[in-house]
Amino acid sequence: MSPRKKLKELVQARRGVIVPGAFNALSAKVIEDLGFEAIYVTGAGVTNMWFGMPDQGFMGLAEIADHTARIRDAVNVPLLVDADTGFGNALNVIHTVRTLERAGADCIQLEDQVAPKRCGHFSGKEVISTEEAVNKIKAAVDARRDADLMIMARTDAAATLGFEAAVERAQKFAEAGADILFVEAVTQAEEVRALPQRLPQPQLMNMVIGGRTPIFNAQQLGELGYGIVLYANAALQGAVMGMQKALTVLRDEKEVQEASGLVTPFAERQRLVGKPEWDALEKRYT
Repeated sequence: MSPRKKLKELVQARRGVIVPGAFNALSAKVIEDLGFEAIYVTGAGVTNMWFGMPDQGFMGLAEIADHTARIRDAVNVPLLVDADTGFGNALNVIHTVRTLERAGADCIQLEDQVAPKRCGHFSGKEVISTEEAVNKIKAAVDARRDADLMIMARTDAAATLGFEAAVERAQKFAEAGADILFVEAVTQAEEVRALPQRLPQPQLMNMVIGGRTPIFNAQQLGELGYGIVLYANAALQGAVMGMQKALTVLRDEKEVQEASGLVTPFAERQRLVGKPEWDALEKRYT
């Protein structure tokens, strides 16, 4: 089964499949190696880890397309790709969808914020008009060359216009052809419980560690009817903490041993990046 068909199957099962975010090819390999069924290519993670900057619209199409292509080469599981606002108007969305489809995306996420966008759990967000947002989703649906490529429509309207306005937008996105709906940054537990009952399409719920949405167990969210439970930056936050711990010991003790439990062993690092397979290829072609 192709990754795109597999992703459709996962989403439509509405069992709350956990999808971690990857910020580069190595993090994607770790996610796949641990048995997760799909990966989210996170715009916030790419911005934080690639630029060392906050998620405030600094990433462009070229950066996310390059990361998507590298991650696609590294793993076989389906990829959901964060395309922010589509990097412009409806015409830019067409270009974005075609670029990311070529790069290996199996689902492309688009949101309705005013550019430059910002993290869904930051203050100061604004959204474009419903009409413009709907037309951008229509453009995305029409732009895909493979009918199995999924379009995910995200709305950030809950923060500025209220929960009911966000539900109404999401409904219109579904009517425009969106395959997955994503109502971002709801703040009340009852809103999390209500969304699968209010909207027809499979949905994603974003569990931002330290964010504004109350954390639910993924099994609970699956029982509510969510298709995807997103942990976009759990790997990033874990990696940062791991670096801080290991480097603090190095700074204070002037050495770090493999037995410290602070670092991945050398052999495990080589396994993750496929050194044995590359060694076998070297022998074949030498």
